[in-house]
Amino acid sequence: MRRLIALAAILSLSSADGLAAVHIPANGIVAARQAAMKEMARAAKTIAGMFQGKLSYDAAAFKDAAETIRRHSGEVLVKEFLPGSFGGLSDATAEIDRSRAEFAALAGHLETFASALSSAADAAPDGITKSMRMGQGMITGGSLLGKARAGKAEADPSRMPAEHVFHLMLQDCASCHAKFREKAQ
Repeated sequence: MRRLIALAAILSLSSADGLAAVHIPANGIVAARQAAMKEMARAAKTIAGMFQGKLSYDAAAFKDAAETIRRHSGEVLVKEFLPGSFGGLSDATAEIDRSRAEFAALAGHLETFASALSSAADAAPDGITKSMRMGQGMITGGSLLGKARAGKAEADPSRMPAEHVFHLMLQDCASCHAKFREKAQ
């Protein structure tokens, strides 16, 4: 009987909607996503340190940091915020459910940015190149979620300097936290 229950749990988790169908204690979900967020924060600090010159550039570490963010973003990130898993131990708000499409777009952009950063590491094995650096005025361009100046088309992050992509990614992180996270008291 235990094997049957275990098999049913594994099969339900393997389907696209299986995670939502299995009851997982909210504190387990919250702990898992908080751990993922901490991993992404450490990865972002690694990349920032390299761009700021506080850490020596290491293409493998840069790529690993970008891949850490990518692995925890996109659809994976969306699925970590199940309906009803807000409040209590969680700083996430129920606004995620009310604005699920916007939340999913931010998670998708995070994945796109992280993929572009990972590719940038592949293209620069020996050091941060001039083409990876931002130019004058780039930071004011806004994010891919329509915060750019009116009439500007979305740019392809894989064709942008990695430092600019990194800043856009951080802007989207800040936007997501501002809208979907409880304000610190």
